[in-house]
Amino acid sequence: MIRIDSVTKRYPDGTVAVDRLSLEIPDRSITVLVGPSGCGKTTTLRMINRMIEPSEGTITLDGVDISRQPVNSLRRSMGYVIQNAGLFQHRTVVDNIATVPRLLGWSKDKARERARELMERVGLDPSFAKRYPYQLSGGQQQRVGVARALAADPPVLLMDEPFSAVDPIVRKGLQEELLRIQEELGKTIVFVTHDIDEAIRLGTMVAVMRTGGRLAQFAPPAELLSSPADSFVEDFLGTDRGIRRLSFFTSEALELKKTPIVAVDSSAEQIASRGGPDVPYLLVTDLEGRPLGWSEPGDLAAGRIEAGRLLSYGRPFVHGKDSLRAALDCAVLSPTGWAVAVDGDGRVVGVVSQQTIGEAIRNAHAAQERDEKVAG
Repeated sequence: MIRIDSVTKRYPDGTVAVDRLSLEIPDRSITVLVGPSGCGKTTTLRMINRMIEPSEGTITLDGVDISRQPVNSLRRSMGYVIQNAGLFQHRTVVDNIATVPRLLGWSKDKARERARELMERVGLDPSFAKRYPYQLSGGQQQRVGVARALAADPPVLLMDEPFSAVDPIVRKGLQEELLRIQEELGKTIVFVTHDIDEAIRLGTMVAVMRTGGRLAQFAPPAELLSSPADSFVEDFLGTDRGIRRLSFFTSEALELKKTPIVAVDSSAEQIASRGGPDVPYLLVTDLEGRPLGWSEPGDLAAGRIEAGRLLSYGRPFVHGKDSLRAALDCAVLSPTGWAVAVDGDGRVVGVVSQQTIGEAIRNAHAAQERDEKVAG
């Protein structure tokens, strides 16, 4: 466990970057530091590996004061990932990843073997091993940065806004990759971001910091969204924090309809027997059950499906894996107002209306309130 006890960082000009901060960062978890610019997030992170020395207070790692440890060995025991990866431009990908093992005295062959193992773990093609950073995309460079941080198998991983310089699609993929790696390896991760959505998605615990380096609230994401400590936290979370809360409710309990689903080769009789007054559309699938689009209402009456007239089915959600927030988003964006539910292989398992999702949301909130009363 990392324990930050009444830590202050004051610079010679009198500027206080971090003010009497106390945190207990649990093992094998992702603790996210989030807050506006100038709140001391990065300063706090850098004090953990002594890139910045605190003015007051102590930081301990597994009960040992880090100020009493040799700074080089301390840093080598912690992986460190920054924006734009911070790679050595004159070294190949495999040698970038092997940097810390080589510093620790590993042989070149052993270090490179470890690097190739980690390339696979972070989703990098083996053919990239001999490339240089400038030959990679931004997202690929960030994967190299994560692999390099993991190379010596450190128990602690420090990440300073590592995904902020890439586009939203790549960023989402990197977040998913980090969660997958964390599930496999169980590191103690301290992650800095200014993005509350990223904090909510990744964090086991989230520390919201105020300008001036003071802690505003430290809580699990669900508690943060349901019970912000004060107006500052509430404002920082934004007006749509209620929608974000839906991320913690599973879509597993949604009642799906299967009758409005037809295969593209269905007969007129099969088409006519589907749907109904409450579902004026049919969802058309290919022969393997994957969605193609929604039929026009007139096609139902005519008893035919015309592929060229299909409406977009929007973005489906994975039933039981994705949240109610994802299901609601799919329904809102659908031209029919119905969301398409698929299994892990992308095959349709049913469709669900906005009304049904709304009922599931109310039920989930009611169940949570009951659980909180019992726990209280």
